[in-house]
Amino acid sequence: MILGWLKGGWSLLLVLGTMVAYGQHEGALHDVLPEAMHAEEGGHGQEEHHGDFDLAAIAVHHIANQNHYVIGPIGIPLPCFLYTSEDGWTVCMSSVFGPDVSHHFNGHYAYRHYVMYGGTVYRVVGEDFPDGKVEIEGFVVKADTVEGSDKEQLFVRYRGRLYPLVPKSTFDAGLLGGGITGFYDFSISKNVVGMFVVAALLFWLFRRMARSYESEEGMAPRGINMLLEPIYEFIEKDVVKPFLGPKWEKYNPFLQSVFFFILGLNLFGQIPFFGSLNITGNLTVTMALALFTFFIVNLSGNRHYWQHVFWMPGVPSWVKVILTPVEFLSLFIKPTTLMFRLFANILSGHLVLVIFVGLIFVFGKAGENTIASLASAVPSMLFSMFMMALELLVALIQAFVFTILSASYLGSAVEEAHH
Repeated sequence: MILGWLKGGWSLLLVLGTMVAYGQHEGALHDVLPEAMHAEEGGHGQEEHHGDFDLAAIAVHHIANQNHYVIGPIGIPLPCFLYTSEDGWTVCMSSVFGPDVSHHFNGHYAYRHYVMYGGTVYRVVGEDFPDGKVEIEGFVVKADTVEGSDKEQLFVRYRGRLYPLVPKSTFDAGLLGGGITGFYDFSISKNVVGMFVVAALLFWLFRRMARSYESEEGMAPRGINMLLEPIYEFIEKDVVKPFLGPKWEKYNPFLQSVFFFILGLNLFGQIPFFGSLNITGNLTVTMALALFTFFIVNLSGNRHYWQHVFWMPGVPSWVKVILTPVEFLSLFIKPTTLMFRLFANILSGHLVLVIFVGLIFVFGKAGENTIASLASAVPSMLFSMFMMALELLVALIQAFVFTILSASYLGSAVEEAHH
């Protein structure tokens, strides 16, 4: 069964599809939030500042997706693929911007009209801004006074002059503050790297399992097989078969891939000091995963399924007029709930954990009050340890919930009519 899953190629398809969607839908939320990081009043705007401890900024920095990967104090540059219709493609490594790892990845250099702020690449607006690589003087955040809006505008300072910055284009219809700006970022971000790592690790683990079953047929499982085989059989026997009945084998590879991929991403994000990954806590990643379920469910739907959506048999016509729009909307509500449930649970866990640790610095005034720091350290660390244990449980539960709901939706789509 595991060999059939590997040969089906569902895992690779899930990873590639998620990363393609992630590239352009990745949230404007993370593009806008870094503008509030470490700023103080000064001059005509707000100069970047590194002295004050800002818990909100730290939390945002922890969950945000950057064009730079960090393991502990070590910064690892990632490839950037940037495009505008005016200048075409710009391919470089994120190290070209000279990001400051200790101060939220704010770059010290501009390259071909691009800068890095908060770990995210922005484009400089200004025809007289020099091309090539130049050293910049910092960043400034100013309130946008157009039509009385409270939105802030980000600027880069170069030779005493401020140049406005625009974020990358995002297809969020302005719901998260993004939109089409003419600048597109197809870079390999740290969350994409995390997906590659998890996909490669899962492929290696299950390929190893498959080979061991081939070479040790009839023998009891050993090593990692003892851990993964019961989980695999649990999903197969208690989730896939009960919901899909005689058609379970056709959809088992997809549902197993969904479960182990989400579980792997959740657990990988729990590793401390390993990039602070928040992959499934990102709305666009969960959207891509939910879209797989949406398309597979509706493409697999039989005649009986679509009858219940558009013209439910055995129901009076006047009731059908009411039920049909509701059933049609449910086609989109189901994947939407999948998307938001996984996103909200993982994101909230990451934020709460960072906040508990950050309380040590809040009560201790960022180290100024040693007694308060020590007094708050014990309860903060105890709560953090409790949250880390709870997060491990949530990682498993949310992978299971996503899988079992996907199985139930598939089951209703392929179920035969009962007379």
